Amino acid sequence: MDDCPICLKHRGAGPLRGELIGRWDGFWVYHAPPDENRFASLGHLFIETDRHVPYLADLAADEAEALGRLRTRAAAALRADTQAEFVLAAVIGRGVAHFHEHLFARFPETPAEVPWHQSDEAAPRADRRAVADLVRRLKEALERA
Repeated sequence: MDDCPICLKHRGAGPLRGELIGRWDGFWVYHAPPDENRFASLGHLFIETDRHVPYLADLAADEAEALGRLRTRAAAALRADTQAEFVLAAVIGRGVAHFHEHLFARFPETPAEVPWHQSDEAAPRADRRAVADLVRRLKEALERA
């Protein structure tokens, strides 16, 4: 789709950004970009389909299997690298009709009263250099897995 922001992102255009970790089995994996203050929630990843498919239920069987494998590998790499207590996953799909799944780290120092869905807001804030370092390590780990 020409006007889909995720399709545009994959072509290096449009309003969405992120630090590319890599492409595997028909999926792109990105780290969330810095916000207006130039910081990102450390360990907030996006897994996006290569082809334009709007929703989780629209994935073909082989895509669903590949997603499961990639999600597990990415979660393991993220947890091992950051020492996250949990790696949470969410498919929300309300803002952009192109499949994307969020993975985000919940760090041990996160207060218990912070709800699971706000774990990324409680994560350490990382500048571009820290994000780039994490992206490099995650890419290496995913390529080895």
